Amino acid sequence: MSISLHIASEFSLSNPLLILIQLKEEDKFKYEFPLEFSKEEIEFIKDYLDKKIYFFRIPRISSYIYLHFVKVKKPDYQIRDNYRVAGSVMIQAIGKHKFPVVDLLSPQDPELLLAYTEGALLFSYSFDKYLSEKEEQENIRLNLIGDNLKSKDVDQLSALVQGVFLARDLINEPGSVLTAIELSKRIETAGKSSGFSTEIFNQAKIKSLKMGGLLAVNLGSMDPPTFTVLEWKPQRAINTKPIVLVGKGVVFDTGGLSLKPTLNSMDYMKSDMSGAATVTGVMHAIAKAEINVHVVGLVPATDNRPGQNAYYPGDVIKMFDGTTVEVLNTDAEGRMILADALTYAKKYEPQLVIDIATLTGSAAMALGKYGIVSFSNSPTDEKRLAKSGEAVYERLVSFPIWEEFAELIKSSIADVKNIGGREAGAITAAKFLERFTDYNWIHLDIAGSAFLQKDYKYYTKGGSAIGVRLIFDFLKKLSLNEKSNTR
Repeated sequence: MSISLHIASEFSLSNPLLILIQLKEEDKFKYEFPLEFSKEEIEFIKDYLDKKIYFFRIPRISSYIYLHFVKVKKPDYQIRDNYRVAGSVMIQAIGKHKFPVVDLLSPQDPELLLAYTEGALLFSYSFDKYLSEKEEQENIRLNLIGDNLKSKDVDQLSALVQGVFLARDLINEPGSVLTAIELSKRIETAGKSSGFSTEIFNQAKIKSLKMGGLLAVNLGSMDPPTFTVLEWKPQRAINTKPIVLVGKGVVFDTGGLSLKPTLNSMDYMKSDMSGAATVTGVMHAIAKAEINVHVVGLVPATDNRPGQNAYYPGDVIKMFDGTTVEVLNTDAEGRMILADALTYAKKYEPQLVIDIATLTGSAAMALGKYGIVSFSNSPTDEKRLAKSGEAVYERLVSFPIWEEFAELIKSSIADVKNIGGREAGAITAAKFLERFTDYNWIHLDIAGSAFLQKDYKYYTKGGSAIGVRLIFDFLKKLSLNEKSNTR
């Protein structure tokens, strides 16, 4: 389904009309409707509300009129998310009728109308590339009617959703199709269509840079690695030092010689590059939306296979910055490639670095699909990102990175080892990454929420693109608060 957005000044009953209304207490039927309803129609509405049915059609022969009453809960960010969920419900019902145009009228806060529209757009996504028999593409024009709607806000919402869909497409691609080289090509294509620049390091360049972590993980693969640099630098960027985004790009993860056990552990490992997809989606969205912030993206990419040249448990690897790492588990590969990218980020003297990765089962066990585990050495930046997490309902839970956790990854034969014990797995992974930073830094572990086994709210089954909306909102707010946010 393809939805286009337009701002309209008034509705026409020649089009299906959907009226969005905030639900009041059930015993207080005091609604002002934007068009006249008969006494019988009012009784019909009351009857549905008494039955706790909140989305329905008014029974008129001459026109399609829908009412959608949205239940709300405080705080405000929960209200916005209720509207997103309601929008996803609406698009499922309206979409079945294949209306070419729908007028969406809301007398309420334009922010709530946009949240409702966002939920509808996000749930309209489908990945049908490999279906032999596809449903006919539905094209719906959604006319948004409400006070104080701004075309810039609507355009930015469209740009954001495009970024989300791009990330979902990348995650949902089979690993046999989306090799590291193919991923870099698609990033380059996205850059050309939206306006950010790309530079792709091939295997020879990566070897010349001595990125030992990325090269080690790639040893078992038949396909070469890539390291892709994405950059969005508007002429009047509000920051003098860039924000750097680092995304884990393991396009398929078998675990290497530390082969993953069975029972679904490898079935969805095409999604182990979700961090890279998120970075790509964010860059596409901010460039399309012309967000006035200088941002650099770094995507180290490879698959992780138990090939005949694969690195061993017990190997010692020299990383890009010269650190030696004792590898005790080749399935802890994400931190190896991220470490090289985090070191590379130092060349930009960044204002802030955010890395995002499907890194640990420990994080998935902690929060499941309901949140993102975060770690940071910069509490102020983490709090700002957490505020964006509430705003878009991709919520952060901050975990500690106390010095004591470093004891768990001490090695007797190298500077550090790549895993700790059974305890605090997500934290020891973060402590490992922290070694390669000397700047303000946030680490996001999205292992539990990056890939869904079934639809959830306005996220469709498969790749969720978690983090695109989060970081987009963070960067957008940064661009609007120049004095308080730039350093």
